Amino acid sequence: MKSHPAVEGTLRSFTRAISRALVSEEVARRAGLLQQLDPRTRLIGVVALVVSVAVSRRLAIVVAIFGIATVLALLSRVSLQTLVLRVWVIVLGFTALIALPAVFSTPGHVVTSLGFLSITAQGLGTAGLLILRVETAATLTTTLVLCTPWTHILKALRSLRIPTEVIAILVMTHRYIFLFIEVAQQMFESRQSRILGPLPGSQQRQLAATTAGVLMSKSIDLSNEVFLAMQSRGFRGEVCLLDEFRFRSIDVFGLIAFGSVAFLTVWLGR
Repeated sequence: MKSHPAVEGTLRSFTRAISRALVSEEVARRAGLLQQLDPRTRLIGVVALVVSVAVSRRLAIVVAIFGIATVLALLSRVSLQTLVLRVWVIVLGFTALIALPAVFSTPGHVVTSLGFLSITAQGLGTAGLLILRVETAATLTTTLVLCTPWTHILKALRSLRIPTEVIAILVMTHRYIFLFIEVAQQMFESRQSRILGPLPGSQQRQLAATTAGVLMSKSIDLSNEVFLAMQSRGFRGEVCLLDEFRFRSIDVFGLIAFGSVAFLTVWLGR
């Protein structure tokens, strides 16, 4: 049987998504630096660093925080390969497209000219600052997500007085993303087993659209059934976990360290 690029590509994407989720759970169980801290400490510390990087205006300070974020990820047992492939390359490609116009549109000292377009030093600095800010923030948040189980992140958010409605939406979204990935994978595998020859492009697009429509219909029906089932079992919006958080002395030092770095970043990056 001949291959079908559209179907096989979709199946590979589903498999990669599931494998990445499994890798995340594995990293969260490792004995790293962030894993030793209370989830609330990790959440508050990472959010403080992300905010401080966002408001910093000096490129050297952002580079320093990027280095700290990288070291923090490595000490938390996140591999360099994971950072490069899952964060840095993807973020660089996306952010570079957004920052590219600033290279030509920002007035200042002209470094070189490409026809009627002029590249300025100020434009390069602005684009570099934007890219480094996003890279640093993505590194910090990815490290937090990889080193902390999703349910612990949600409980930490709830302890910070995030509304229960938001937490419930995040819980259900995370849970049923993987369920629908599995359902869609089964649908594509079933369809692939019934295809005997190559399909023209129009039929491949029709197949993808039909599968998306069926999956959407299933998601609507399932959401109603799940809501009724949760209501019948007493769910009223509050998500409870068996795990209890314990704030220890190491968390005090962690908060002081995160707060100090964030304060210095804002102060020196003015």
